[in-house]
Amino acid sequence: MKSALVLFAAAAMVCLFGMSNIAGADGKNKSGEAEFKEHCAVCHPNGGNIMNTKKTLHKGDLDANNIKTATDIIMKMRNPGTGMTKFDTKTVSDSEAKKIAEYILKTFK
Repeated sequence: MKSALVLFAAAAMVCLFGMSNIAGADGKNKSGEAEFKEHCAVCHPNGGNIMNTKKTLHKGDLDANNIKTATDIIMKMRNPGTGMTKFDTKTVSDSEAKKIAEYILKTFK
């Protein structure tokens, strides 16, 4: 079952990245919510975490994992641990990453 979820998540990520490239999405006019939905929501639905339930995006888990600021979230996006896709600046620009991080902090209290 877990391997099926991993395969599903991987397939969904490929689809999302493919669609964003086809649409020419540059993130300049997208909201943090739109960026989150495009890049993060497949693995973090409603701020959860389909791979590791102890590493959700909710404040209590972020605090427990010493992630307290937008900069901390961006650092995790750029250099994630096992099980998370790495979002380099070619995939998610610095401005997009900042929008996503601020959205996470505002939304998943």
